[in-house]
Amino acid sequence: MSDTRRRVKVYTLNEDRQWDDRGTGHVSSTYVERLKGISLLVRAESDGSLLLESKISPNTAYQKQQDTLIVWSEAENYDLALSFQEKAGCDEIWEKICQVQGKDPSLEITQDPIDESEEERFEEMPETSHLVELPACELARLEEIADLVTSVLSSPIRREKLALALMSEGYIKKLLQLFRTCEDLDNREGLHHLYEIVRGVLFLNKATLFEVMFSDDCIMDVVGCLEYDPALVQPKRHREFLTKTAKFKEVIPITDSELRQKIHQTYRVQYIQDIILPTPSVFEENFLSTLTSFIFFNKVEIVSMLQEDEKFLTEVFAQLTDEATEEGKRRELVNFFKEFCAFSQTLQPQNRDAFFKTLANLGILPALEIIMGMDDLQVRAAATDIFSYLVEFSPSMVREFVMQEPQQADDDDVLLINLVIKQMICDSDPELGGAVQLMGLLRTLIDPENMLAPTNKTEKTEFLSFFYKYCMHVLTAPLLANTAEERKEQAFTMCLLFLNCAGALRFMRRIIGLKDEYYNRYIIKGNLFEPVINALLDNGTRYNLLNSAIIELFEFIKVVGSRHSS
Repeated sequence: MSDTRRRVKVYTLNEDRQWDDRGTGHVSSTYVERLKGISLLVRAESDGSLLLESKISPNTAYQKQQDTLIVWSEAENYDLALSFQEKAGCDEIWEKICQVQGKDPSLEITQDPIDESEEERFEEMPETSHLVELPACELARLEEIADLVTSVLSSPIRREKLALALMSEGYIKKLLQLFRTCEDLDNREGLHHLYEIVRGVLFLNKATLFEVMFSDDCIMDVVGCLEYDPALVQPKRHREFLTKTAKFKEVIPITDSELRQKIHQTYRVQYIQDIILPTPSVFEENFLSTLTSFIFFNKVEIVSMLQEDEKFLTEVFAQLTDEATEEGKRRELVNFFKEFCAFSQTLQPQNRDAFFKTLANLGILPALEIIMGMDDLQVRAAATDIFSYLVEFSPSMVREFVMQEPQQADDDDVLLINLVIKQMICDSDPELGGAVQLMGLLRTLIDPENMLAPTNKTEKTEFLSFFYKYCMHVLTAPLLANTAEERKEQAFTMCLLFLNCAGALRFMRRIIGLKDEYYNRYIIKGNLFEPVINALLDNGTRYNLLNSAIIELFEFIKVVGSRHSS
């Protein structure tokens, strides 16, 4: 199906109240005989498999959020969301849901969530009590408004009714106008009431209210209200930090105004959640789940918009690798890219795959090869972090790139993997933090256990052949430089044995246990057991750890050989 209006991502809410991406596909609404009703079906765009089959229940509360989201609870602790590529597709499915339930599509929620304890009381109330009557939005009634907002938080049905009232009367903007008046008059009592009101409105946990509160013309006043916590002697200066200290740097000009606005909004809302709002109590911990979802889906949208803007990313790569780029500018660019990659780790696997594949297609690895060889330590450190994200994402992709390099370069020293080895060896940090990080990446790249991809069965042989031909001499150079010229190979192996006797023998035992013909041929060709035999003979008649370890290794070889022959 090529209709992008119906293209969606399916999300489920996990136990940590984070959204898990279940896949991308196309949604339809159709009658399903087995479920005896109109149902939402999502088929994966990759293979047509069924990602979602959900009957539109007459009693389920569906919510439409941010124009392109439909969220609902299918069972206790099992929340679902459809994130549409286009608003038109979201509107179509929303109308279908409302049609099945007999609801007005102009509403943002199809049902009032009512718990069993309140349902009986609710049915006994007169019809007029279904509404929440808001006090007039006046300075003299701020305390009354604060009491009302605080009082509804323990009741799901009253929270819903208050949220509807706040939206229908444009009440939020009126409250924020009062905030400006209170600040002008230095009315601390009124400002304290407004803190309680705004905090309470956030705890109503309604996406429709967030869209108003976090809009460009409201969000800084919301932050301002939250500065006046009655528990503080002096108000916090959050607005000053957001407007003066936390400067937004456009390392490359962002021409898309919607993207720029989304980045600003997400940063500020994240700041509200992480810095301004106090740690929620047990009673309050679920009140901000929609705020978490609001931030999450904003981030997904930002990554999507950035990776679709090839002109922007291409310009970043071009300036990163241009020798004429000023060092301060290059540092900002590489730090931006580092944060961009770090941010991608919050995404679900399919989003992350698309992100890194886009970077690979745009030439992230050739760019890293250039900037990891630069003199600036900060630039190299940030480039190493970016490289680690790529290795963790796909070691095979990195191996494929480095194996192609000798065809394009005359000097082995400029190969990306050799740059990694040299930085590991020459780490100037006394704690060797960078060296340990690089050693882990190198281990991942040369680990045969993750070279067993069924689509590329020759990867192990090809990459290990490449590594021993072009890289091993760089890795062993510091050890060989301290040995006699005529006995370099033997001295290196003996160095391994005697510096870490048990570790070296375990290493050989592991290699033998793989029963890999490539390694077996290499051991035989290099006569690599000679140092082991010599170590046993030099140890003489002494019965110690070395003696026991070597004998155990021979016994292991005997057992492995007998199993292999049988």
